[in-house]
Amino acid sequence: MHTDTERCVRAVQSKEARFDGVFFTAVRTTRIYCRPSCPAVPPKPENMEFHPSAASCQRAGYRACKRCRPDTSPGSPQWNVRADAVARAVRLIQDGVVDREGVPGLARRLGWSTRQIERQLLAELGAGPLALARAQRAQTARLLIETTPMPFGEVAFAAGFSSIRTFNDTVREVFALTPGELRARATRRAPLGAAATPGVISLRLPFRAPLEPSNLFGHLAATAVPGVEEWRDGAYRRTLSLPYGHGIVSLAPRPDHIACRLLLTDPRDLTHAISRCRRLLDLDADPVAVDDQLRTDPLFAPLVDKAPGRRVPGTVDPAEFAVRAVLGQQVSTAAARTHAARLVTAHGVPVEDPEGGLTHLFPGPEALAALDPESLALPRSRRTTLLTLVRALADGSLPLGPADDREEARARLLALPGFGPWTTEIIAMRALGDPDAFLPGDLGVRRAAEGLGLPGTPAALTARAAHWRPWRAYAVQYLWATDDHPINHLPA
Repeated sequence: MHTDTERCVRAVQSKEARFDGVFFTAVRTTRIYCRPSCPAVPPKPENMEFHPSAASCQRAGYRACKRCRPDTSPGSPQWNVRADAVARAVRLIQDGVVDREGVPGLARRLGWSTRQIERQLLAELGAGPLALARAQRAQTARLLIETTPMPFGEVAFAAGFSSIRTFNDTVREVFALTPGELRARATRRAPLGAAATPGVISLRLPFRAPLEPSNLFGHLAATAVPGVEEWRDGAYRRTLSLPYGHGIVSLAPRPDHIACRLLLTDPRDLTHAISRCRRLLDLDADPVAVDDQLRTDPLFAPLVDKAPGRRVPGTVDPAEFAVRAVLGQQVSTAAARTHAARLVTAHGVPVEDPEGGLTHLFPGPEALAALDPESLALPRSRRTTLLTLVRALADGSLPLGPADDREEARARLLALPGFGPWTTEIIAMRALGDPDAFLPGDLGVRRAAEGLGLPGTPAALTARAAHWRPWRAYAVQYLWATDDHPINHLPA
């Protein structure tokens, strides 16, 4: 996108918010970079240059606009759509891998050399992995500075900086303000009061409009595992297992953002927690591109026009979702919740929730790999399926992380006993974030398709769904939404 100068100029002149995060506008005369929807008067086209990332702008010597705050833009949707190595590298950097493991750790996860990573990311994003991680650290630091009373020394290390001096220099270079000036500006806008619960970080998660919350939050609430998830006071809440500790997150839909409250045992997990929440709610999607493609099918257009902007509910932990997908095979939503709740009670790690009723972390594959199959109230074949799955997850032979190849993961899942197309595709859709995952054999999908006059058999429906690619996972959400099931409604 950023190489199409004419299109970028039109987007800036029309202040098109859809392209926020897709590219950034750098103004040569002011040495400032902005999001396309910046409310300031657009610069002259000859003074604009366009960059694919905030890190690229910073690398070229531009500072962030104080008015539109481009560092708070939604992420580019292409990194969730694409499955190549560059997209996987970006998802890992967003997850904080460079901060925790360095560039060698990133290279090891991708099977590349550090030189290859540097070259590929420079070619596509105008910045290498260290510059991308630095831009993300600056964004995290700004968030902590503006929303918490945390001392700056603690902010520096929580954001991933190796020293306070580097933290000060980066903040000053990126935002043209010192940490103290940033906090003073934020305090003038909204004074930092004492949080109801010490350690809580409140923030706004941006998204591209429109966003239809009914099926997104309805699905999460209707399938919530007691003790791990709950719907309380208009918000979806759940526990999180994080690299440095654990956390509790509360997510509530608002007209122009998602209100997020995070309680972390270690603030260094903030970047990772935000990344997981964005994937859970599919906040980096481009709903206009999705809906425009689905509207090309005349039988589908009325569904899109009725409630545009549906998202695909994801997960905060791919391994957890894979386990829950097996527990949900051929049973009702209520039965699947019951099975999962028993595992949580028996094997989950207890946590304290000062603001609600959450009690446990969902048990990891290592904890479940050693469980006694006779303790599972499941058919024998499903016990075998579950134990085979958790052992493969525990020993690393079945990787389901953000950097893992989706097609390879599909092949490995199908090779496990008890895994058919439905289980594999639902994991690809929600755990791996594949926007083109499709469930032609799902009963709800088939019933909805027949009601619309679409083919009802899996083979015929798959052929018709070729028109919906690469957004078939979103088509599934629209089809499911035709049923009056609790997953399609926000709880009262």
